[in-house]
Amino acid sequence: MLKKTLLLLSIPVSFVYLKAQDISVITNTVDVYSGNTINGTAKYNAMAGSIGALGGDVSSVNVNPAGIGVFITNDVNVTLGVNSNKNTTSLAGQSLNYKINSTDISNTGGVLTINLGETGSKWKFLNIGVNYATQSLENYSESPGNSNIKIVDDFSYPGTAINYTFQGHAYNRYGDQSKMNFAMGANYDNRLYFGAGLNFHNSYLRQYDTAGFYSDYDQTNLDYDKQYTGYEEHSDGFSANVGVIAKLSNQFRVGAAIETPTWWSIDRVYNQYNFDVNQSDAFQEDRTLVTPMKATLSAAFVPSKNFALNVDFIQGITKPKYKEYGDAERELNDFFSDSYKSSSEVRVGAEYRISAFRLRGGYAYQGNSFDNLSLLGYNDNGTKSEQSFSNLLVGERHTIGAGLGYDFKSFYIDASYQNITSEYSSPFLQGNVDYNSGYFNGGFDVNSDAYAVSKVKNTRSNFFVTVGWKF
Repeated sequence: MLKKTLLLLSIPVSFVYLKAQDISVITNTVDVYSGNTINGTAKYNAMAGSIGALGGDVSSVNVNPAGIGVFITNDVNVTLGVNSNKNTTSLAGQSLNYKINSTDISNTGGVLTINLGETGSKWKFLNIGVNYATQSLENYSESPGNSNIKIVDDFSYPGTAINYTFQGHAYNRYGDQSKMNFAMGANYDNRLYFGAGLNFHNSYLRQYDTAGFYSDYDQTNLDYDKQYTGYEEHSDGFSANVGVIAKLSNQFRVGAAIETPTWWSIDRVYNQYNFDVNQSDAFQEDRTLVTPMKATLSAAFVPSKNFALNVDFIQGITKPKYKEYGDAERELNDFFSDSYKSSSEVRVGAEYRISAFRLRGGYAYQGNSFDNLSLLGYNDNGTKSEQSFSNLLVGERHTIGAGLGYDFKSFYIDASYQNITSEYSSPFLQGNVDYNSGYFNGGFDVNSDAYAVSKVKNTRSNFFVTVGWKF
């Protein structure tokens, strides 16, 4: 079976040749399979996920499972999420906007507490937590055309040169991702909290890479599909994490946790286009991906029962790695080995209580996952030059959260707003006839030795409401 190779990228320190696979494979490896969980309860989202040394929320299993040990009552909750995902994509002085809205049950969870205090032991509670979170992977980024970019095909029909004028491009992804957590937490003497969790991941996505061209050969305006796209991936993954929270005093707490790599098993179906016979065939392959191990350090300041401040630092400590079945996975691994840097994330969250009211806020910053990358790219006037980018494929992510809640003793309700922004440079269009990696339509094959690179600003505006019961 044909294994895909990858397209050409050059890196300032060393050159890695990625000959014939769609660039979205690299993006999805980082964005979908290796990313930090951003969905949880409304409280978790309001505090930008910063809860590692505080615990007491079922979504803390994503940061530090020792947070389950902080519970002293049983708890069940459900969260409704209303999500908006907007991309503004710019190229050659033009911009296009596209927004996707969705509403779903984004998080459900519960904690069962077992009171050991009556035994006279210093072990106060043994708790069991279950949490299930989902998020949409749907994302659409459409780049405007640029009539200055013209691609000449002088090999398909000897003696006849076909001129293609670039009219636009789109990366289009559909799908959903979920994570099921099973965790156990323990409270020792109300000073030390321990936790361990098992995490089961599931992902489904469909990815498309499409470019529009005007052909002077037959005066057509058509959409052309990138070789080996569209493709579908059905994936299952597994990871585990352990953690501890220590109460140094009534005012100060620290926490530490480590999460193993996620071992993904990916079933993949993709299209291969054949120039000679003017048709496409579907092929299937399996891939195994191991994503980065992560470590979390946390600290919290709780000067009174009315106020709490938490800081989390999350650091990736390994790199993504595919099991090598052939050239495609080997070149992916070479690319990540040379270009991937273990990204870090800092989260700060706070909660203030006024009687039964809860006011919350948070901020998180996640750094880029790649070193500076360079490639041969088109300028706005259609000429080509070597270009360097500090935010190619993915960019820094900023998260701002705010929320409020009310505690009815047995019942509680929380609401939050979350704004997530990132900006990155999106490369596309490159294809090499020697590796059969161009854009295809109706037997025509468009190949470019250079990339067009658009600027994408992604903005997510999310609302969450959690209803819970304590008993």
